[in-house]
Amino acid sequence: MSADARFEDGRDGPLNLGAFEVEDLGVISALVQDAVFPATEMRFVKGERRFALLLNRFRWENGAQMQAERVQSVLAFDNVLTVASQGVSRADKDMVLSLLSVEFIPGQAAPGGQVLLTLAGDGAIRLQVEALEAVLRDVTRPYRAPSGKVPDHGA
Repeated sequence: MSADARFEDGRDGPLNLGAFEVEDLGVISALVQDAVFPATEMRFVKGERRFALLLNRFRWENGAQMQAERVQSVLAFDNVLTVASQGVSRADKDMVLSLLSVEFIPGQAAPGGQVLLTLAGDGAIRLQVEALEAVLRDVTRPYRAPSGKVPDHGA
């Protein structure tokens, strides 16, 4: 007879998560909160219907340890029909964006809708999708955050 898995049995490894449901996307949204990325690290491959970001994500999953660590991660969406943005200039090679949240807004014809990536400073990226399909995958080892600080949103 095998025992149920326990939280303590988990290991500190790279994340590789998928989301096909709104609830799953909520978990990914929490993990990418305060991720930063240059505007040049966004790609929409229309022929593959894929939009991806290379993020420097804060490691919120550290929990009680709460060390100021970041890790590079790819956040990718499939089934993307169109991409629109507000407050984002890809011409500015030095522009660094900060991701606040990711949410799915159902459309009139299920399973389609919109994925809204809300950025700090009133920026946003809207993906029109045929169906929700997202992946968050860590691609480097964690590193100490250059600021040495945990993001603070105040209370």
